[in-house]
Amino acid sequence: MNPARRLSREPEEAVSPVIATILLLAITVLLTSAVYLMMSSSVQAPNKGVPTAKASVRMLDNGYQVVTITEMNAQVETFKCKFQLIPPESVSITAISGYTSDANVYGVSGQNVSFQDRDAGFTVNTGDYFVIDAATVGSDSGDWTFRMLFEGSGGRSNGEIFAVSLPAAS
Repeated sequence: MNPARRLSREPEEAVSPVIATILLLAITVLLTSAVYLMMSSSVQAPNKGVPTAKASVRMLDNGYQVVTITEMNAQVETFKCKFQLIPPESVSITAISGYTSDANVYGVSGQNVSFQDRDAGFTVNTGDYFVIDAATVGSDSGDWTFRMLFEGSGGRSNGEIFAVSLPAAS
């Protein structure tokens, strides 16, 4: 044999085992993330119905009414809770309504209606309360109703969470 014909070749290596392992892990994470993103948009939490609550009302000496949520079976996001102040039928005043998340309602004072979120979690739950300027609104005459409604998907009212009668000023 001719020594010139003999070519010495070193074995070729494609990728080191460490880099191959890192690449396999990266591909696995990417595929898992893609599957999760596709599936998460199609799976929704079950509708648990309209939450229910109990509330107490008191008239303060300074002309304000306070509606406190004493019991509530679920925490609800503030943008899903609508309040209504409904005057008696004998009065020609329109109802006052809004959402607990409204900028002029949530956590403010000095407005006609304000919502105080005790745990500052942007949810409505037990212990939270509404303050109503009864003298300005006119609800200090009595026979007004305060309602809180749950609005689910689609922006339509899904039901009443609670309703209470507001007391007259003494």
